[in-house]
Amino acid sequence: MVEVLEGRPANVGFRMPAEWEPHEQCWMGWPERSDNWREHAGPAQQTFARTAIAISKFEPVTICASAQQYSNVHKLMQHQTNIRVVEMSMNDSWFRDMGPTFVTRKAEPGIAKQTIAGIDWEFNAWGGIYDDCSLDRDIAKKIVQIERIPRFPHKMILEGGSIHVDGEGTCITTEECLLSPNRNPDMTKSEIENELKDYLGVTKVIWIPRGLCGDEDTNGHVDNLCCFIKPGVVLLSWTADEKDPQYERSVEALSSLSESVDAKGRQIEVVKIHVPGPLYMTEEEAAGVVSSGHAVLREPGTRLAASYVNFYIANGGIVAPAFGDEKRDKEACQVLQKAFPGHGVVMVEGAREIVLGGGNVHCITQQQPMRPASS
Repeated sequence: MVEVLEGRPANVGFRMPAEWEPHEQCWMGWPERSDNWREHAGPAQQTFARTAIAISKFEPVTICASAQQYSNVHKLMQHQTNIRVVEMSMNDSWFRDMGPTFVTRKAEPGIAKQTIAGIDWEFNAWGGIYDDCSLDRDIAKKIVQIERIPRFPHKMILEGGSIHVDGEGTCITTEECLLSPNRNPDMTKSEIENELKDYLGVTKVIWIPRGLCGDEDTNGHVDNLCCFIKPGVVLLSWTADEKDPQYERSVEALSSLSESVDAKGRQIEVVKIHVPGPLYMTEEEAAGVVSSGHAVLREPGTRLAASYVNFYIANGGIVAPAFGDEKRDKEACQVLQKAFPGHGVVMVEGAREIVLGGGNVHCITQQQPMRPASS
């Protein structure tokens, strides 16, 4: 069994690195539940595979698949030398939210040799949109055990997609999600903020009122709305259409960010990236999902929470969703290339299949940072 660490990570020198800091690998799950993914997850699996292969060009990828799916995934990836496939039971495949939040610390004389650990937050399926998440609640434990990494258990409910950090002491999140009564109803905003500071190693939390329009599955995760692209600079989902309900949310977020300073006292600079569409679930797509009564109902006409901000920063690469909106896809690629001039930008075709299930590229990935060398 791996070591269970007591106390608060920040008190012993741990912090959550920014996503652009070097990674050891990327973790992904494999979709299969037919009451969330259409056509028994076939189209989504194709997009997950494209995403994993794209990331593997920049860093190693571990795909976790159930016993029923393991052979198929192993065969599919057998010629991908930078991808390993491991068997793991799960309810669904959103590893950003159910996986561990990795924290690291410098190796210094006189302290324990562990330079990396995983925070194992409580998970309740985004406030209960699945009636059984018992397998997903163990994903973080399994990952740190596979890697023999110490674990910080935490009783607070938190999903990885609800936070973004700059690696220099600042965290951004949304009130819509973290203050939602279906997460931690007995905790105040101040109490939640203190836990973020003590576990992520940050000193400043910037609260944005709401997340992306249509992101009801997660109650407005920040990783669909905005993210740090470097210290002091935030990329924000934007629309110029004042009639689009997203406009009010984007303006609201712009105001919150522009009026904020980060942990280093820098005024936040905002870079805008236009959302696609808007996109809506079609009757054919909704009909392809098997209604089970155990998961959120997928209905035609539902606004999809589609956003180019929901991308993954790999070692030297940006892997971002493409939605088939030629104009916006091209525009987003240009914005991302300008934001990350030293990275190669890969737009994953068919990302609509992921958003149909409630998220996108960032939601299905979890970076494991490079551990500082032990002394």
